[in-house]
Amino acid sequence: MRTLIFRTVAPYLASLMILFSIFVLLRGHNEPGGGFIGGLIAASAFAIYGIACGVSPVRRALHFHPMAISGTGLLASTAAGMLSIFFKVPFMTGLWLDIPLFGDSIAVSTVMLFDIGVYLVVVGSITSIALALEERPNS
Repeated sequence: MRTLIFRTVAPYLASLMILFSIFVLLRGHNEPGGGFIGGLIAASAFAIYGIACGVSPVRRALHFHPMAISGTGLLASTAAGMLSIFFKVPFMTGLWLDIPLFGDSIAVSTVMLFDIGVYLVVVGSITSIALALEERPNS
């Protein structure tokens, strides 16, 4: 399965898949997509890269342990829900904030923070499972 062509193409394919997963994540709260499907695409990219090049290059590319990524995502999603309590609105109510940037303003929401958290949970957990399966010796 680790042919020369696959090992050569896999890093580029994985990079494109990561970029596409971020695109799907960012458009998800307005159109179809979001954190879950974006996270699955990113985890698939890491799995393809792992099959082609091995587990240790994937771990180096991630920089963090996959379960730490998953935990950070869970924290971000929880924080998105808890922020609504501080503004005395029901739990998980979407809140919006306009941030001025170079004369324009960018609308940022807790919905996006929740989607990013879901993205990180899915990437971390699915990548952890995929790497564990790839590390297993063939029996």
